Amino acid sequence: MRVATWNVNGLRSRLDFVKIWLRERQPDVVALQELKLEDDRFPRAELEAEGYFAAVHGQKAWNGVAVLAREKPDMVQSGLPGEAEFGSRLLTARVGGLTVTSLYCPNGKHVEHEDFQRKLAWFESLSDHLEATSMSTHPAIVCGDFNVCPQGIDSWNEAGKAGKIFHTREERRSFQNLLALGFIDLYRRQHPDRQAFSWWDYRAGSFHRNTGLRIDFLLGSSGVAEVREIEIDREFRKKQDGLTPSDHAPVWADIQI
Repeated sequence: MRVATWNVNGLRSRLDFVKIWLRERQPDVVALQELKLEDDRFPRAELEAEGYFAAVHGQKAWNGVAVLAREKPDMVQSGLPGEAEFGSRLLTARVGGLTVTSLYCPNGKHVEHEDFQRKLAWFESLSDHLEATSMSTHPAIVCGDFNVCPQGIDSWNEAGKAGKIFHTREERRSFQNLLALGFIDLYRRQHPDRQAFSWWDYRAGSFHRNTGLRIDFLLGSSGVAEVREIEIDREFRKKQDGLTPSDHAPVWADIQI
């Protein structure tokens, strides 16, 4: 089974780009983030024409998450309990024998901003939710844009960014708390020493200079028995057929459950 995650940075403007990627990579399940549209504006018919059904938790102009799958996903959870004020940032759906959670974690802005503490509280709510649902004890993928670099290797400039947003001890502790529940960072397990990024700023030639961050993850439970291959799809951070990409690359894995 090929499972993927992708912050598309606005599905309405990125739909044709996403279609190209779906045809090229042929995933079975895709978690999407930052849809920036409401449920009733989600392009279900166009994606079903490509062979994908959707479970959606949208929001006007901001946030929004979805799970696409070749077989119709069954909605399990829409929204993170207790964190409605932060918007539509969590959706869990069941696809066959796999539970898939699409996450769009808060950015936090900067460490002095009030949203930074709210970000940490959101992560705590996430840990509580995942623990309460015992998600790590059955085949599950928790994936999406986590807005944190777990280790120095995940940043292009760890020395210069240490202690700043995405690079703080508090954020990294929050991420490690998720792993402590029984989840595995599938990319890092397969590539323990590879420095690779999933997000690059649109400005200052960041992509071509490779000044990026790895902030998009596929976390697998112990029920994900084998990962045959996992990649950050850097090719689809480039223009395709003249279409502008998201500032995030997709991340996909071929797994066995």
